[in-house]
Amino acid sequence: MGGDLLGGILNISNFLLVLVGAFLLFYGIWGTLLKPLFSEAKELEDRSSMKAVRKVILRRFAGYNRKFIWPRYEKRINKKITNAGGLSGLIAEEFMTMQELSCIGFTLFGLVLVSFLKNKVNINIGYTWVALFVLGGWFFPESWLRDQVKKRHMKITRELPYNMDLLTLSVEAGLDFQAAVGTVVQKGKQGPLSEELDLMLKHLRMGKTREEALRMMADRVDLPALNSFVAALIQADRMGTSLGKVLRIQSTQMRIERTQRAEKLANEAPVKMLFPLIACIFPTVFMVLFGPILFQFMTGEF
Repeated sequence: MGGDLLGGILNISNFLLVLVGAFLLFYGIWGTLLKPLFSEAKELEDRSSMKAVRKVILRRFAGYNRKFIWPRYEKRINKKITNAGGLSGLIAEEFMTMQELSCIGFTLFGLVLVSFLKNKVNINIGYTWVALFVLGGWFFPESWLRDQVKKRHMKITRELPYNMDLLTLSVEAGLDFQAAVGTVVQKGKQGPLSEELDLMLKHLRMGKTREEALRMMADRVDLPALNSFVAALIQADRMGTSLGKVLRIQSTQMRIERTQRAEKLANEAPVKMLFPLIACIFPTVFMVLFGPILFQFMTGEF
């Protein structure tokens, strides 16, 4: 009886010691790592606390990557980030940190998956396949960045005809170019194009020439439709052509291109529907129609 009581007391004591140790460990991690992290995140005044914490983590590791980043990589990534709209001030060093963390996550997932396939499913697969997960982890953030650029380009392409029509009407109504751009920013469709026009307007107010402001906007966006529009405006400004006529021609051309793009997508839709139709719908129909007949044939009732 006494031995059981002593064993129970020892078990309770061990449990309490483990609990106190876990609390002290968590308190130490909170005081040295988590608390400064959340305090720095609050200073960013971001709407989402998780986004702020993510920014702080990327900022902490970005300092180490500054030593290893190469100029061509930095130039290419910063260019894509600019095309994507800045992404809340993301820089090349922080993007490299994203790639490193993605590599770690994909590698751990690959190790767990290969171990599961070898031990549980008895599939003969080597750990060299984990290298594919490492490569996937490195290139996954770049794929995400390309998607952000495509999404922004798509939004700008959709906003461009309407905002250019408004710009054309403003110029034809007698406003100068700067006032017309201000009208588009205030009353046009709000989105990435409106933000770029607003930034261009700020550059004009700071003393930049119209050509410089337009070229800077074209370099930031790097969209062929916007590049051709900017080139036409710069050419009209150099040749002294009426700005209203050039804008009218460009806006009409953009509407024609938008109609052609819609027709192209409509023509591509049947081709894109072939694979899900063949892979998903046809097998189900065949199972419903021929399943009972096959069952009767196999059971000898046919």
